[in-house]
Amino acid sequence: MPSATTVSVLVPVLDEAAHIEECIASLRAQDHPGVVEILVAEGGSTDGTVSILERLAAGAPPVRVVPNPHRNQSAGLNLLISLAAGDVVTRADAHTRYAADYVARSVAALEASGADLVGGPMLPEGSTPREAAIAAAMRSPVAVGRTAFRRSGASGEVDTVYLGTMRTETARRMRGYRRLPSGVAEDADLAFRIRRTGGRVVLDPSIRSSYRPRRRLRDLARQFFRYGRGKAEMLYLNGRFPSWRPLAPLLLVLGVGGTTLLGVTTGVWWPLVALAGAWLVTIGVGSVRSPRVPTTAAAIAIIHVAYGAGLLRGLVAGRRALSRIPAVGGAPPAGDATARHLDRHPQDGQSGE
Repeated sequence: MPSATTVSVLVPVLDEAAHIEECIASLRAQDHPGVVEILVAEGGSTDGTVSILERLAAGAPPVRVVPNPHRNQSAGLNLLISLAAGDVVTRADAHTRYAADYVARSVAALEASGADLVGGPMLPEGSTPREAAIAAAMRSPVAVGRTAFRRSGASGEVDTVYLGTMRTETARRMRGYRRLPSGVAEDADLAFRIRRTGGRVVLDPSIRSSYRPRRRLRDLARQFFRYGRGKAEMLYLNGRFPSWRPLAPLLLVLGVGGTTLLGVTTGVWWPLVALAGAWLVTIGVGSVRSPRVPTTAAAIAIIHVAYGAGLLRGLVAGRRALSRIPAVGGAPPAGDATARHLDRHPQDGQSGE
């Protein structure tokens, strides 16, 4: 794949006024000569994101904004895939700043590996003391496990990657991203489907970016609750978890609930005390190197509980919540009625996660 391979960058956004300008600036600073467009699916933001995008529309490469009436980022990404002019599509996230060679490294990795999907690690970095503490939690194996894409030095074939780059024909052949009820896990689901059909997913640590974590602990809780629900949805859709890692926080939540019930009904509290003590020690190990130990410890605890509770909620909801999701693949982007409408009425130069 030559270096002049054309690339469309896809960015779904919703209420990203705090991050979108930095994101677009880093995408416009890419040194790959083939970036032909930055496509933004705007989900109806009310925080000023639209006006910022209007201001950023002019320039090179062009920022083309299209409305995403479904608001869901999977639907927005599928709209953008249907419109992409590049040979390759690179998914981007508004909460992330990209190294100048991000796209070039992604294209090079796609060529060198022959993989169907390539990407780099997810490396959280905070710009405030609280964000830095939350980022430390999100980098800790104690909080998020040993998932390859969360480790800066990992490489090779993996379950999934952060965001990802693939040939446009691959994205369309896989029928885009599935629109899961949780609104998350579409990346991991796509990677799973690619691998299940004989494709390869490759992690290259030279594909560098910096992820901005949530600013508040309650937002972190909502985020990881949704992540847990998303994993349950993947289980019902695909017949298995991508890995067994999600079971650890689920077992924690069930263990705390079970030992609490045991204490209330029998007066035997030592199992709960032992479990809580082991959990606190684990949290301490994960947060001891943080510059703000209390906040990082709280963030790790929230990640554990929220993820486990979300997974439990998704498992209880069962298959009924997924009744309209196809067993394999999502709706073909080009067949989406909204996509056909956008083809007839492009919104070049206007605002439009």
